[in-house]
Amino acid sequence: MSRAFQSIKQGLQEAVAHAQGLAPQTRIHRPRAVDVKQLRSKVGLTQEQFAARFGFSTATLRHWERGDRNPHGPALVLLNVINHNPQVVYEALAA
Repeated sequence: MSRAFQSIKQGLQEAVAHAQGLAPQTRIHRPRAVDVKQLRSKVGLTQEQFAARFGFSTATLRHWERGDRNPHGPALVLLNVINHNPQVVYEALAA
């Protein structure tokens, strides 16, 4: 069997073990939902300032604040970090 096949097979076996709860060392982190409008108010920025400072489009930010869409993936992680400690994010982005 090829190396590619072996790699795919191993990945599938790990996925099955995880799905069956047989991979206890695996931890899944699910970031908390964030009230984006409240967060933006907390840091004292306009929509345009918040979007520009943290790398979101203003349109996306508006959708989040209206509730048309919800942030997910890396954006949700970043919003959680901003919510927890905005100064750390300011410093990291300024570097």
